[in-house]
Amino acid sequence: MEHQHIYRKGTSAEAPTLLLLHGTGGNEEDLLPLAEMVSPASNVLGVRGNVLENGMPRFFRRLAEGVFDVEDLVQRTQELHAFLDWAAEKYEFDRSRIVAIGYSNGANIAASLLFHRGDALQGAILHHPMVPLRGKTLPDLSGVPVFIAAGRRDPICPPQETEDLNELLSGAGADVKLHWENGGHQLSRSEVGMASSWFKEKFL
Repeated sequence: MEHQHIYRKGTSAEAPTLLLLHGTGGNEEDLLPLAEMVSPASNVLGVRGNVLENGMPRFFRRLAEGVFDVEDLVQRTQELHAFLDWAAEKYEFDRSRIVAIGYSNGANIAASLLFHRGDALQGAILHHPMVPLRGKTLPDLSGVPVFIAAGRRDPICPPQETEDLNELLSGAGADVKLHWENGGHQLSRSEVGMASSWFKEKFL
């Protein structure tokens, strides 16, 4: 399944490719400023979700706020995985070295990639994610670095949701760093700064 996207070749062959996954109503260019802060030398692949909710792009359908259409989520996760295979071949970057940066809905589809395939991502930065689906046995994620940024007063993603996701990923072997902000669901400069420091430590 094709995704509307942008690709920018980086200046470093050593740095992983950054996969940018926007929040509800965003587009493939939304998180370019984050990529610039996290790893300016990386290849960047910004992807737009294929689902529209009241005209707003998303990566998968939901039935209500916080209630995901699990069947659609699974299908869209597989489509995104296949798209990454295609993009790596087309743009000639290392498929095994993709680190996702996702916000909200984009963080949820990135988490879903991790829930479905141990080799889908080399790592992930998840800003305000939820547990994508429950009752699933996760693949072996031994040593996969994951940074989660969450807000203690997030009305969309309650702290327990974050704790559960941390537990599930850690239980599958992922190397999870959980960073709390005191705010709500919005992206903050300080959490991006923390993600950037973490990324440099893990990947550069």
